Amino acid sequence: MPVIHPRSILFATCALATLLAAGCAMPLPEGATTGALAAADGCNPLFRNRWTADPAPLTVGDRMYIYAGHDNGEDNFRIDEWVAYSTTDMRTWTDHGAFMKPTDFAWSTGEAWASEMVEKDGRFYFYTTVQHQKPHGGKAIGVAVGNSPLGPFTDARGSALVLDNKDTWRTWSEIDPTVLVDDDGTAWIAWGNSNLYLARLKPNMIELDGPPQELELTNYLEGPWLHKRGNLYYLTYASIKEPEQKNERISYATASSMAGPWTYRGELTGEAENSFTIHAGIEEFKGDWYFIYHNGRLTIDGKPGSEFRRSVAAERITYDENGLMRPIAQTRQGVSAGPCR
Repeated sequence: MPVIHPRSILFATCALATLLAAGCAMPLPEGATTGALAAADGCNPLFRNRWTADPAPLTVGDRMYIYAGHDNGEDNFRIDEWVAYSTTDMRTWTDHGAFMKPTDFAWSTGEAWASEMVEKDGRFYFYTTVQHQKPHGGKAIGVAVGNSPLGPFTDARGSALVLDNKDTWRTWSEIDPTVLVDDDGTAWIAWGNSNLYLARLKPNMIELDGPPQELELTNYLEGPWLHKRGNLYYLTYASIKEPEQKNERISYATASSMAGPWTYRGELTGEAENSFTIHAGIEEFKGDWYFIYHNGRLTIDGKPGSEFRRSVAAERITYDENGLMRPIAQTRQGVSAGPCR
C-alpha cells in the first residue's frame, strides 16, 4: 500500500463551518463586493486580509482574477468558502469576497478544496472538490456555471461530475481538478491525489466525453495544473520523492499533444515556507507569465500562518529557447518592482 501523506490523513477530518471576511470600503469596479486591499504593492503575500490557499488564476480582458479557498484551519484543513480577487496591474488587488460555498452543491456536505475557473463561449465554469453526502461519501468534483467571472454561480449538473474512484485505496482520489480549453475548443480535465487522471470534456463542459485515462508522472502527488504555450502542453503538479523529501515541491512535464507522451522536466520550485502543501496555477497576463502559489508565512492580527493558514504569492515565469520553464525562486519581492511593505 502506498504511504499515506499527512495532508491525505487530514482530508478525512475537516469540519464544516461558514466564515465570511470583510474588506475595506473603496470605490470598486462592477461586481466587487468588498474593497481594494491596503497592502497593494505586488509583494508576497499578495493578499493580507485573510488566509488564502490553492490559487487558480484566470485572465478576462485586461483583468486577472485569482480564485482561492479561504483557509480557516487550526489543527486541520478547513475551507468553508471560495473567494476572488482581481487586478489590472499585478499590484493593486480588488477583494471581491466570497462568491460560493461548497454547500451550494445540494449533494455536498461541505469541505471546500482546490478549484479552477475557465471560460468558454462567454460562460464561466468553476470546477472544484467537495465532500459528497452519504451513502456515497468521499471526495467528488462538481462544476458550477455563471455568466460573469464573479457569478452568480449555480450547480451546472445537480450531481457530481466525477465521483470517488472505488478502485483506489483512499476516499480522496477525486480532488484538485484542472481544465484546459484548447485552441480548437476541445476541453480537457485532469485531477487526482497519488493517482492522476485525464479525460476529455463534452462540448457542454459538464460531462466527461469517455472514460478517464491514468497518467504516470514522476513523483506525482496532487495539485495538477494544465496550461499551453505555443504548441507545447504543460502539466505542473505537486510532487514528493520519498523518503528524503518531507514536503511537496512543484514539478512539471510537457507534451506535444494532450494524448502524450508526457516528458518529465524536473522540479520547477522547492518547498513552500511553513507549509507541507504547495499548490500552483500558471497564467499569462498582458504578455507575461505568472506562477501563482501558496505558502504559510502570513501573520494576521498576531496569529501566524501555518500548514492550515496559507497565503497566496506570485512569481514571474521565464522560458528558455526550447520552451521549458526555468526554475523559480520563491521570494518576498514577488512581482513588485518597488520596495516591499
